[in-house]
Amino acid sequence: MTEVRRPVRIGNSSGFYGDRDAASREMVDGGPIDVLTGDYLAELTMLILWKARQKDLSAGYARSVLGHLEQVLGTCLDRGIRIVNNAGGLNPAGLAEQLHELAERLGLHPKIGYVTGDDLLPSLEGLIADGHSLAHLDTGAPLAGKPVTANAYLGGWGIATALDAGADIVVCPRVTDASLVVGPAAWWHGWQRDDLDRLAGAVVAGHIIECGPQATGGNYSFLDEVRDRRYPGFPIAEVAHDGSSVITKHDDTGGVVSVGTVTAQLLYEIAEPAYANPDVVAHFDTINVEQAGKDRVRVSGTIGSPPPATTKVAMNFLGGYRNTMTLVLTGLCIEAKAAWAEQELFEILGGREQFAEVDVRLLPLGASDVPMAHLRITVKDLDRRKVGRRFSNATMELALGGYAGFHTTTPPTAESAYGVYWPTLVPAFDHQVVLPDGTVRTVPPTPTGELVRSSAQGYAGILFEETTVRVPFGALCGARSGDKGGNANVGVWARDPAAYGWLSAFLTVDRLRALVPEAADLVVRRFDLPNLHALNFVIVGLLGEGVASSTRPDPQAKGLGEYLRSRPVDVPVRLLPGGSDG
Repeated sequence: MTEVRRPVRIGNSSGFYGDRDAASREMVDGGPIDVLTGDYLAELTMLILWKARQKDLSAGYARSVLGHLEQVLGTCLDRGIRIVNNAGGLNPAGLAEQLHELAERLGLHPKIGYVTGDDLLPSLEGLIADGHSLAHLDTGAPLAGKPVTANAYLGGWGIATALDAGADIVVCPRVTDASLVVGPAAWWHGWQRDDLDRLAGAVVAGHIIECGPQATGGNYSFLDEVRDRRYPGFPIAEVAHDGSSVITKHDDTGGVVSVGTVTAQLLYEIAEPAYANPDVVAHFDTINVEQAGKDRVRVSGTIGSPPPATTKVAMNFLGGYRNTMTLVLTGLCIEAKAAWAEQELFEILGGREQFAEVDVRLLPLGASDVPMAHLRITVKDLDRRKVGRRFSNATMELALGGYAGFHTTTPPTAESAYGVYWPTLVPAFDHQVVLPDGTVRTVPPTPTGELVRSSAQGYAGILFEETTVRVPFGALCGARSGDKGGNANVGVWARDPAAYGWLSAFLTVDRLRALVPEAADLVVRRFDLPNLHALNFVIVGLLGEGVASSTRPDPQAKGLGEYLRSRPVDVPVRLLPGGSDG
């Protein structure tokens, strides 16, 4: 009989490239863990790393990881803590070499492995020749032009293979965020590829802790629940042999771990409940979440099914150049002032039709004794000269000949290059892992199956006549939002079954469009997650061609959920704290 090991304690110390410098040290020194992970990559990060590599071919990885690990490497080796991160970016071999040099300076001798094979840039012509259009995942448009990066989202078995071979450190390229937990959990517990429910549970745990303190009170809607306002402690997933987990944090750290904070993160940057990863499809509408003690939340019951026969690939193109100037408007006649400023500026420039794209937004600054607004003007073009200082200097000609009170938020600025994000699918394929002894091992894809839709049904709520009061939507519901390429998601949850019954019936796609006017003409998809008392909406195309290209003031849609919560709606009195129909 195979021995069942205790849960593996996996602590995350980075949610993005540029996250808290002290997090690795705080995680290692704060209490016992078995694996230290770090998530450094996002779609935009790959373009940033590509730009760095144009200046230095030895670059292409998240350099900050060297400083993070310098603080803890000796302690990790002494305590047997394995280190797994995706800071390798576009150059995992280069980062592995840098880690060897760091260890040598410190007098240490870790065994280092790295995963590779995600870079499909050299293979694109062959894929097209074989009949793969590399069509855009959301729009269906065929690939046109030549991307500068093309990286597949790999799974966790390369990580598990390196750990099995004794690696103290595993450097990854573009693996899925959840794979940083799936790989170590599979290694620790000796799971096989057909342990689908267990793997699905690890995907869920990985999704919860991937963004660091977003699971422990950061970016949380209900601020009154976060009693400890110190910087939140980074999260730990204690993943058990059956795939269930307990989400927690070290004692004497800030923030809170609750059903609410975990639910919020479960809804972050997802689409349909059938959440596909390269190793398994995790069905988010089968998840059970319950409080298991102070700052301890148990996550269980996740059902898994075989992964699809395709792998997602994130490509980036150079889109051209852009520039933005923001004009401040104050006092009376704000809309008329804005219209005059826009007219004058494009007359000075010789017409707006010369630019490939123009985006003009009048953004009120909220209620105030002195009305104020920002007029945000963005221009884009392939010709950098059109959108450079020529454009921004022209705005300053309005200073004495334009509207009363003219000033800008910045001095004239130069143009900047922007990228275009392109998600697509390719047939699942082998990748490689380089073991600490230099041996290269091939990691085949997991056998696939049809994408099984989750079985849970939505709440059959109805709206009926009763006493209501007009309050902000957020008085009853929490929300979390984010970006997935050119799409935005906003997950909304209620804190009890009665409120979820109202939410499920009330917040239709049409009503969401009414509450979020930007979505009025866009495709909006709604998905129900009754186990979480939640709904998830995907607003297709809200962010245009991706974060690097978006002209929205909030290009990653991070504030979209809180905007939705601020909107006034009619809520049954009985559902509000202390409410009653009388």
